[in-house]
Amino acid sequence: MKVKINGVQEEIGETSIFDLLKKRNIEPKMVSVELNSEILEKEDLPNIKMREGDELEFLYFMGGGRA
Repeated sequence: MKVKINGVQEEIGETSIFDLLKKRNIEPKMVSVELNSEILEKEDLPNIKMREGDELEFLYFMGGGRA
């Protein structure tokens, strides 16, 4: 199925968002996930299956700045 991940059209097999993160070596605790413009709860990731045409964004928050 075709989905858009971080703005890039990709072909993926049927999978949950949690499994997709794991396949990409992304630690679910370290990323926020937006599906079709809606931020998802981390505990829901294993239960949400990707569907044709979905748009997924992985959002990483980084600390930093001056000491």
